[in-house]
Amino acid sequence: MSARFEAAVRRSLAGSAAALFAALGCIALLLPPLAERTLATPLRTALTVLALAGAMLLHWWLLGRTARRLGQSVAGWVGLSVLLFPVGSAAALMLLGGAGRARHGDAHAM
Repeated sequence: MSARFEAAVRRSLAGSAAALFAALGCIALLLPPLAERTLATPLRTALTVLALAGAMLLHWWLLGRTARRLGQSVAGWVGLSVLLFPVGSAAALMLLGGAGRARHGDAHAM
């Protein structure tokens, strides 16, 4: 595997993980005790919901991109992530990361 390909896969996985953390942060803003302040104004609520939607879409897009680069089923991995969100998203990230390392013979490196 070329170093450029490996770097591209790692960037996709890292971006997908960062987007997942951003989505989880937005979800936290909608749960007590933060919900009272978040829902206090319509503008704050709308911005939080838009950020949540954007982060989730970005996470799923980058996850699918990573799966395609690794020769995996895009629909399968994104479907797992969507249906079992957020646990399925974290599992998909870990499994794709492991699949990428195993595919290229460096599964023992961590």
